Amino acid sequence: MNELELKYGCNPNQKPSRIYMKDGSDLPIKVLMGRPGYINFLDAFNGWQLVSELKKATGLPAATSFKHVSPEACAAVGLPLDETLAKIYWVDDLGELSPLASAYARARGADRMSSFGDFIALSDVCDVDTARLIKREVSDGVIAPGYEPEALEILAQKKKGNYNVIQIDPNYVPAPTEHKDVFGITFEQGRNELKIDDDFFSNIVTENKEIPDHAKRDLAISMITLKYTQSNSVCYVKDGQAIGIGAGQQSRIHCTRLAGQKADNWWLRQCPKVLALPFKEGIKRADRDNAIDLYIGEEYMDVLADGTWENIFTEKPEVFTREEKRAWLDKLTGVALGSDAFFPFGDNIERAHKSGVTYIAEPGGSIRDDNVIDTCNKYNMAMAFTGIRLFHH
Repeated sequence: MNELELKYGCNPNQKPSRIYMKDGSDLPIKVLMGRPGYINFLDAFNGWQLVSELKKATGLPAATSFKHVSPEACAAVGLPLDETLAKIYWVDDLGELSPLASAYARARGADRMSSFGDFIALSDVCDVDTARLIKREVSDGVIAPGYEPEALEILAQKKKGNYNVIQIDPNYVPAPTEHKDVFGITFEQGRNELKIDDDFFSNIVTENKEIPDHAKRDLAISMITLKYTQSNSVCYVKDGQAIGIGAGQQSRIHCTRLAGQKADNWWLRQCPKVLALPFKEGIKRADRDNAIDLYIGEEYMDVLADGTWENIFTEKPEVFTREEKRAWLDKLTGVALGSDAFFPFGDNIERAHKSGVTYIAEPGGSIRDDNVIDTCNKYNMAMAFTGIRLFHH
C-alpha cells in the first residue's frame, strides 16, 4: 500500500488528507485497528523514532507518551518499578510487569495530567502486560513493531474495536533528506541522524568532573527526548525516565521552570502524606490524578473546601504546607537535565538546583557561559558541553 487516506488534517476543515510515499514504495506501516488521523501519525512517527533511539542507546525496552507532537514528560526505559512508583502510577494492583510494560507505566505515569489521551510508541513487540496496561488508560492509539496475538485481542476491546493500532516495519530506514511544505514552499534538509552516546558528554566544563554511568544514561535519555520535542525545550530525567519536560516555550527559563515544576510534582506525589490521601472508593484514576495535582499545588482549596472534599475523600486531608513541600523536595537529588540549546543565564541553573539537578548537558556557546558554569560550581554540579544544538520543529 503506497498511500492511506485520512479522515482530515490537523483540523476537520482541512481536507483532503493522506499519507503516502513519494517514491512509489509501500508505506512502512499497517493499520491493524481504528482509523488514525493526521496528528495521530505525527505523534506515532515522532514517538517511534524516539523509542527506537532510546532502545539503541540503552539496550532496554523503551516507551513514550506523545501529545501534539511532543513527549509529555514521558519517555522511559524498562527498569523495574519500586513499590512507591507502582503506587503513584496506579499499577500496584498488576503485580510484576514486563520490562516493556514497566517502561510504559513510567512514561504514562511521570506526568499523568499531560499524558491523558496520549499516543503511545513502543520499541518492542507489544506483550500482554503492556496491552493490559494500555487497555485501562485513556489513549488515542499505539505504534509498535508488532503485537502478540493475545495482546492484540486485549487492545481490540478498547473503543469497541476502534482503538488505533499501528504496526511499523522496524527495518524501515527513511531517505537521508527530508522535505516539508509550508505556504506552498518546499523546505529541504538532511535528517538529524546525530548519535548520542557516552562520548557526547566527554567535555565536562565544571569543577566537578564526575558524571557516573547511570547519569550518562539519564543525560542520553534527556538529549534523545529533546531531539523529538518541540523547541525550545529542556528535559529532567531521573532513574531512566523523563520526569519533567518543558516544550515549545519562547524563553528558555520558562522551559526550565515548566519542566522543573513537572519534576517537582512527580517527586511530591511520592511524599508519604500524598500517598496516604484517603480517597473514597470508586474514584476514577483521572479524578484522583486531578485531585492530587490540585492538592500538591497552590490551588489546594479547590479540593479541600467544604462541600468539595466530601466528594473525593473519606475525611478532610490536612493542608500540604509550603514548608512541608520544600522539605520533601530538598530530598530529591541526582537528577539529570538536558537542554536543546545553551542556557543564556545562570537563572536556569538556580531553578534546576531547586529540583535536585546534579548533572547537566547543554551545547554551550553563550556569551555568558562563564556565568552558567560559575552557577553550576556554586552547587557542585557536573556539566558537559555537547557542542550540538538539538532544535526540533
